[in-house]
Amino acid sequence: MPRNFNKHAAACVGALMLAAVPQAASNAEGIEPKDVTDMLHAVMDSDRTIYTKMIVGRLVSEHKLIKATESFEDDKAAPLPAQMFRMGAEAVADRTDLFEYSLQSLWPINKPNAENQTDLEKEGLQYVVDNIGENFYGEEEIDGTTYFTAVYPDVAVAEVCASCHNGHKDSPRTDFKLGDVMGGVVIRIPLDG
Repeated sequence: MPRNFNKHAAACVGALMLAAVPQAASNAEGIEPKDVTDMLHAVMDSDRTIYTKMIVGRLVSEHKLIKATESFEDDKAAPLPAQMFRMGAEAVADRTDLFEYSLQSLWPINKPNAENQTDLEKEGLQYVVDNIGENFYGEEEIDGTTYFTAVYPDVAVAEVCASCHNGHKDSPRTDFKLGDVMGGVVIRIPLDG
């Protein structure tokens, strides 16, 4: 097996996902929307977990070499994992309209996030909280377009996840523990056109 297998595999998976999205989105023969969202989530979840554990967990909490704060630009610090995730979603939105994703929660620290949730997102978020280890899939119409929408559990993968949310001044829930479902990753693919 080549030494750089993981880098090559990741590049191939990314290329396959981008090639598959138009086929799945148009509902033509090809990869099913569920499979596309599952692949996208695998990449997102892996990247976020590694950032959380290796940067925020290790360099911030364990070794105290850097800080991670909400005001990361002003503080010359690392962004929080949720901020990294949001910045990635915004960068993707600037590049394509073949899919979109976001991080949502039944207990959002950022209150406007709850105000903008669709009924299907709320249903999916409740489902992943109530059904540990399971994902939620459905279809919804937004502004005349039908979407395949998937919700994946967002789990506290490091103690720093729970402690950050529990200690935040705007957190509506302060009893999270390592391994708890804290919210969900919502991935949406248009099925029309």
